[in-house]
Amino acid sequence: MSIKFGTDGWRAVISDEFTFANLRQVAQAVADMLNQKVSGRPPSVVIGYDTRFLSDRYAAEVANVLAANGIDVALSRGDCPTPALSHAVRARGADAGVMITASHNPPRYNGFKLKGPDGGPALPVVTRQVETFLERNRSEGRAPRLLPWRMEDGDLSSANGHGAITRFDPLPGYLAHLRTLVDFDSIARARPRVVIDPMYGAGRGYLATILREIGCEAREIRGELNPGFGGIHPEPIQRNLGALIDAVLAGQYDLGLATDGDADRIGAVDARGTFVDPHRIFTLALQYLVEVRGLRGSVVKTVSTTQHIDRLCEQYGLPLHEVPVGFNHICDLMAQEDVLIGGEESGGITIRGHIPEGDGLLMGLLLLEIVAARGRRLHELIEELMVRLGPVHYGRDDRQMAPYDKSELMRRLLSRVPERIAGLPVSRVDNADGIKYRFGSDGWLLIRPSGTEPLLRVYAEARDQALVRELLVAGAALAEQ
Repeated sequence: MSIKFGTDGWRAVISDEFTFANLRQVAQAVADMLNQKVSGRPPSVVIGYDTRFLSDRYAAEVANVLAANGIDVALSRGDCPTPALSHAVRARGADAGVMITASHNPPRYNGFKLKGPDGGPALPVVTRQVETFLERNRSEGRAPRLLPWRMEDGDLSSANGHGAITRFDPLPGYLAHLRTLVDFDSIARARPRVVIDPMYGAGRGYLATILREIGCEAREIRGELNPGFGGIHPEPIQRNLGALIDAVLAGQYDLGLATDGDADRIGAVDARGTFVDPHRIFTLALQYLVEVRGLRGSVVKTVSTTQHIDRLCEQYGLPLHEVPVGFNHICDLMAQEDVLIGGEESGGITIRGHIPEGDGLLMGLLLLEIVAARGRRLHELIEELMVRLGPVHYGRDDRQMAPYDKSELMRRLLSRVPERIAGLPVSRVDNADGIKYRFGSDGWLLIRPSGTEPLLRVYAEARDQALVRELLVAGAALAEQ
């Protein structure tokens, strides 16, 4: 079975394609790539894992293969968020990182995220090298290396003198780093009452620990270990956050914060129980960084992210880059120029000074700082934005599709562009990632295949919710034709 890396690693269904045998093959290919790339010393890799079924066992197996290839491995002592793992990669000066997670995917999936030395997603050129080694090893019938290990003072070491496996806790270093990015004193003075919903994922305990340490009332829900995620998809979007909305309203809390399965995405709920999507969070953060902190720099957003970002960048005179979906594209630009903030509609957002990786925990804390520093309720800040930038509404429709050729679908859509969609004249069409129909200042419609699931995603943004629904229906009809 051919193993391919998508927009953020390799993901597959547990016990179908995501097996121990296939995982060992991937780990061996990564070891081959690192041993070819790093010379003069043993390469080093940091490994973490989420709360999914068998994630801890999978992580240990990857550590075994890498160490058997002479690579020094630091393995997390427990489940941890992807951003904490990514920070550890950079802080420890490692050559790469591996996170065992399928992020927001359904519980039946698991995955393998590969990180570069800066903690960000491995760039496509690197994952293509891994795929090349995968094919070479399989064609040559080369099995992954494995060695017996013994436990010494809580760490694993090889009797044969190959790479060492040590255990570590990523939390202290990661939290210390967050304190350099967020004004905790401002949050402490405001003492917001917050509900935290890690959605049974690897962010459990992190935000609650931070907020309680500074004297805030923080109630955590769905924080116990549940590899089935309580039957939900661990994605912090409105339809999955009924428990958070109920908890905020029942306890009359100031707001609620939710993170996905590996805590690299953020969602929120205001005091009125209204879902606050990442578009609003991204826009509020950009406004705050420029107007309150006085910062400037480039802004990066993915093709499916709100045009409110465009309007703010125009007002501030900031360079704006629109890139394909996938944080590796944002990461690539952050390595090239001074990026103030970068993010996607899915809730992965980061800021200058942090790792080039989406971080739901950081953005949750920054949102609390924004509310505290501005002295407004969250819904009031959003209402002020709507008045200033004009109202926009957003929607997304994920559709299960029969097997289809993605490139052929995109080619056909591009060759049959209608003059109008849902009554709006099409002003421009882009195909950097999927097909994006633009309607001037009135909104946009995007049709693109998912890079991590067998789905076709249809996105739309317009001035009112009824028009968004019309655009989503029209987009689905275009794709199905």
